[in-house]
Amino acid sequence: MGPEQANVEYWFRLLYECIYGACYGSVGVTGFVAWFAHLWIWITIIGYAAAIFGLFVIVYCTMRIFELREREEHFYTTLLVPKEAEGGTHPRWEHIQSLLEGGRPSEWREAIIEADIMLDDVLTEQGYEGDGLGEKLRAADQTTFKTIKNAGEAHGVRNKIAHQGSTFDLSESLARRTLAHYEAVFREFKVI
Repeated sequence: MGPEQANVEYWFRLLYECIYGACYGSVGVTGFVAWFAHLWIWITIIGYAAAIFGLFVIVYCTMRIFELREREEHFYTTLLVPKEAEGGTHPRWEHIQSLLEGGRPSEWREAIIEADIMLDDVLTEQGYEGDGLGEKLRAADQTTFKTIKNAGEAHGVRNKIAHQGSTFDLSESLARRTLAHYEAVFREFKVI
């Protein structure tokens, strides 16, 4: 670094000469003003171009958001028909039937407990209220719930299984009769 480069006056002199035209080939402040006006025109043109581009981006994004909201509305308001309402058998009921055909009392117990859970879910979907299945059955109207006696008898067997466990003597005929009661209820509500 030479002594003239470390001198602050040297840098101020260069700046002064540049402002008064030595940098751009013109003399005086008017040359600097002309250069700045030329620069300002380019800044304005680039600014308008950026604003127009930004406007297009905003419009595009807004249109895509509205399309997305329409698709979401269609998706969340479309009623999906469950498999059991399409005329097939309910997969849970098929599992219960396979447990019944298993041939062992432990599988029969599991089938009855699963059927009772399924009945509780069905009654909840139908709008019956209560803390458990027993309360829902007690609150049910016998005029609209025609197979309520079947549900009560089947739930009674389930309660014996739940409270007595493996000491409850469950025969195959009792298991089949109990699941037939559940089946009658499920057919009334068109679950299976």
